[in-house]
Amino acid sequence: MKVELLFVTPQAEKLIETAGRTAYLSFERQAENTEKKFIKMLLLKGHHSVFEHAYATFKISRVSRAFTHQFVRHRLCSLTQQSQRFVSEANFAYIEPETVKKNPEAHAIFVSLMAEVKKAYLALQKLGIKNEDARFVLPNAVETQLVVTANLREWRHIIELRGGPSAQWEIRYVVLEILRLLKQHTPAVFADLIVDPATMTVKKSADFK
Repeated sequence: MKVELLFVTPQAEKLIETAGRTAYLSFERQAENTEKKFIKMLLLKGHHSVFEHAYATFKISRVSRAFTHQFVRHRLCSLTQQSQRFVSEANFAYIEPETVKKNPEAHAIFVSLMAEVKKAYLALQKLGIKNEDARFVLPNAVETQLVVTANLREWRHIIELRGGPSAQWEIRYVVLEILRLLKQHTPAVFADLIVDPATMTVKKSADFK
């Protein structure tokens, strides 16, 4: 799994403050370094719509199609994914869950199946079947990559939902890394969200008041 931050709205937190002060008509209180206190107030009051004015774009790679099938359900995102129609998967890499890898019998079954799928895919190609139809034999384990853009309110929603204890491990690991990167660039917007090191899940900070 690899997550790269490609773009974040310049001066995102100051932009959020300016937008928010439009609602409150409190421009006279805006000055250098006032955005963090203002954003904290927005978080505490639940006025999260203002966060929609700033965006972040990530490239997510070395993940499975099982991961992307979940991620594309977030409809407020803009997504561009590696195509299996235009890109040959003749030498596809795949993601193997740790639960499978650590079980010798399960691992053997998994690896054997991946080898058989690759043979079937290549055989279909040799028969003149186009990639767009040969891909029908490919499993969810096939490695893929995508670029995702969303506003910061949507990123908060995704991180809270997919970073929780009930989330599937792969998508949880991805959003934990997204949260880490966003905290570097827009720390005030994500100040109330922390990672529990014991469970490696996202939770609200009890100290955020």
